[in-house]
Amino acid sequence: MTPRTLAELAVDGVIDPEWADALAPAQHTITALGERLREEQAEGRGYLPAGDHVLRAFERPMSAVKVLITGQDPYPTPGHPIGLSFAVDAHVRPLPRSLGNIYKELDSALGLPPAPPGALTAWSDQGVL
Repeated sequence: MTPRTLAELAVDGVIDPEWADALAPAQHTITALGERLREEQAEGRGYLPAGDHVLRAFERPMSAVKVLITGQDPYPTPGHPIGLSFAVDAHVRPLPRSLGNIYKELDSALGLPPAPPGALTAWSDQGVL
């Protein structure tokens, strides 16, 4: 597979054009990372999150992002990481301890209930990545 540029990914709807512009100075590094992931896959070693989720956080327009949460490496269990920091697929139970701790802090500090069911899509829809 031929590596695609950020601009091509934006045209294809994989990432928002605002991110393509903002990340353009890092094009070489992003291309190299993509090549490395394709090599890993070709050698029988997968990676997480799944390929269709790797750039998921960049689907939303950058101008709509209000809060950016950076996290740890993706959860190590296939099917769990979904391309948003600390988020897991809806079927994952029990929730990872790190996400549970975030929910506990939000409840104790602000009285906010957990965002069901752990996918954090509702947060993403509100500009929290």
